[in-house]
Amino acid sequence: MSDPRLPFELGIVPLGNRAFEGRNNCYVLGTEPTGTTTLVDTGISSDRTRSDLASGLDAHGIGFEDVEQILLTHFHADHAGLAGEIQSIADCPVYAHELDAALVTQTPEAISEKENSLRRCIDEWGMPDEKQDELLSFLESTDNDGIGADVTPFTGGDRFDLGSVDLEAVHMPGHTDGLTGFAFDGRDGEEVFSGDALLPYYTPNVGGADTRVEGALGKYLETLSAIVDRGYTRAWPGHRGPIIDPPGRAADIIVHHRERTERVIDVLRDGPATAWEVSAALFGSLSTIHIMHGPGEAFSHLDHLEDAGIVRLDGRVYELLDDDPELDGLFPDVSDVIDPENQPGV
Repeated sequence: MSDPRLPFELGIVPLGNRAFEGRNNCYVLGTEPTGTTTLVDTGISSDRTRSDLASGLDAHGIGFEDVEQILLTHFHADHAGLAGEIQSIADCPVYAHELDAALVTQTPEAISEKENSLRRCIDEWGMPDEKQDELLSFLESTDNDGIGADVTPFTGGDRFDLGSVDLEAVHMPGHTDGLTGFAFDGRDGEEVFSGDALLPYYTPNVGGADTRVEGALGKYLETLSAIVDRGYTRAWPGHRGPIIDPPGRAADIIVHHRERTERVIDVLRDGPATAWEVSAALFGSLSTIHIMHGPGEAFSHLDHLEDAGIVRLDGRVYELLDDDPELDGLFPDVSDVIDPENQPGV
């Protein structure tokens, strides 16, 4: 697309997935004669997605062999799945944050760490055996999602040359440990490819999407606060259309998480509960990937409250210590950003 506010030509190739966030976006950058042909994310490894991506690139006059670099926002297969295949054709570098890089490479140690972390968490959350079996069977059935790239790690602050502009890697942890956005100077202000750190309609899952993340909700709130402070004029998310007010959207999600924390406290007012039981009260019956995402989200809020001394963990059970806790210190103050009369849904 030609947009006078952008310093480069931007191609957007929407790709199908099996998740609820909506179709993935593969962003095609640097296709100008003096540019560095770059993909931001690649979509999941499936015959349909591979064909759709090839057709989308062809519409911009390039093929897999023309890609000069791949930038990944995070390790999830719907964002990184085709990276290894494209790399093998184009012989191009694949970049991922150092905290997610080994999971894109799929080293045995990283896979083992991820699996052990998940099994430990689903036990600690108090997930019933039959739901554990259902979840693990589902995950095994979706295990051939590609990736396997030779990854060059980067860290926050590193820059990538597009020819017409540099992209700055901005670490945005919470949804995954290494989730990273790529910021650049547009003609109307700074913009960012936000991956799953900022989505237009859904709130990215925190706690279940990457069980390696310690203090996931706290880290994600810091990410959202940084988005507000940085004042991006537009965000290009990993799913669905562009976000025209990134600070406002980030503020909405902060408010959403405060409201969810209040709901968690309401559940605990009825008596001590496990993360699984809190999840059931919040979300009801769960299936497929949501068996992991639901209690993971509940756990992230319970963990945030435990760190603040508002709840106590005894084994797998959380007990409310303060029936009317003060939450202001647990959430960034976004009262000067958000319009209480016009809050979009989260």
